[in-house]
Amino acid sequence: MIEITDTALQAAAAEGMDAFLRAFTDKYREALGGDPTAETISRLNGEQHSLLAYRIFRDEVTEGGFCQLIQNGYGAYIFGNPFARVMRLWGAERFSKLVYAAKKIYDAHREDLERERTDEEFMAMYEQYEAFDELEEEFGEMEEEVTETLARYVDGHPELFATIVGWTPPQAPQLCRGRRTATSLHRYIAAPPQTEGGRDV
Repeated sequence: MIEITDTALQAAAAEGMDAFLRAFTDKYREALGGDPTAETISRLNGEQHSLLAYRIFRDEVTEGGFCQLIQNGYGAYIFGNPFARVMRLWGAERFSKLVYAAKKIYDAHREDLERERTDEEFMAMYEQYEAFDELEEEFGEMEEEVTETLARYVDGHPELFATIVGWTPPQAPQLCRGRRTATSLHRYIAAPPQTEGGRDV
């Protein structure tokens, strides 16, 4: 069971969207003893694995692109699981399409992409697999938006991602002048401003 304190999540959310997600994924890696393996993969549920996969994807692609992601052994974890589909279900549709596009390249060249290489051979991959360049650039442009989208999804469904220690569920909706007031789903992250006609309301 993955447990995170309410206090820790409040502090992480105050730092930003990325820190909020890392509060969860740091606990996942702690529970796994590092990266997921065949022996430890059952310690996380599907939602937790998908969130951890995003952290791995973000960190690896931002630092060294898809070639680094795959050479570091994460190809099957990202492309062999329903990661792209889950991203779409969580609201990150453009990112989902990007992952599917990268998966096509991975599937077509998997054996070569995953074979062991010297440092020199690894560097040569960036010229050999220039097809990834546009996708890496596109991810760089959307990364902040994707991270925010996922953080808001987790914020709205934290019970899917961990047991929150010290958090008191909101009370049932109350009657206010004959109308029920909805309880906000945003527990740690402020709701985005609502707009109407392109202007804040």
